[in-house]
Amino acid sequence: MAGELQRMGRTPLSDPSKCAQAIRECWGLIDQADGHAVAGASVNPSFNSAIEKMVLDAAGQHVQWVGREIDAPIDVRTQEPQRTGIDRVLNVAAAYEQIGAACVVVDAGTAVTVDCCNDQGAFIGGAITPGVNMMLDALAEKTAGVGRVTFEVPGHAVADSTQAAVSQGIYLAIRGLVKEFAELYATQLGHWPEIIATGGDAKVLFEGWELIHAVSPDLGLFGIAMAYANHHIEHGC
Repeated sequence: MAGELQRMGRTPLSDPSKCAQAIRECWGLIDQADGHAVAGASVNPSFNSAIEKMVLDAAGQHVQWVGREIDAPIDVRTQEPQRTGIDRVLNVAAAYEQIGAACVVVDAGTAVTVDCCNDQGAFIGGAITPGVNMMLDALAEKTAGVGRVTFEVPGHAVADSTQAAVSQGIYLAIRGLVKEFAELYATQLGHWPEIIATGGDAKVLFEGWELIHAVSPDLGLFGIAMAYANHHIEHGC
């Protein structure tokens, strides 16, 4: 409210009842506020209709989707802007709004994305790779004798168990990916960009790492708010 994030939560898509309850609770916090609305962004079209119904039931409003009813808040200079994940765009937009210069956003969720904007704030592209749980699932399904393990931050340089070896491999694979792409982006930009980390696994993977400027799990929410505000200011509504 009034430009301040007052509440954030995460609910699994596998449990629609929890999503519906979360929407009702959040709407209850702003129901009496002036100019209240529901804005969202999604890269999961199959779930959009379910979310729209939940919002309509809870708030009596339709969702204003960024990328559909609401314009993206920054220029997207990929080959196919309309197919570039809106979550990636919003993360970078929010990071650029805070930093005001070329920057990189690492989003560690289902997938790990490493995206970049230039000094003018235009989204110029990035990389996509499997996230922690996707890697764990792939090893469990495609290899013999590994099984599904629980990821833990490695405590030693040399892993002395299967679980530790898997965790070590995934941990360093993702961090190595981030470092490599940051160096590539720096070469293209001509200077080293600040790196912001977001997503559900960001803290466990990156917190305390000197390469990361800040960990901001709610970056995408600020991107949605920014897109909503910019769109309505520009269109006078």
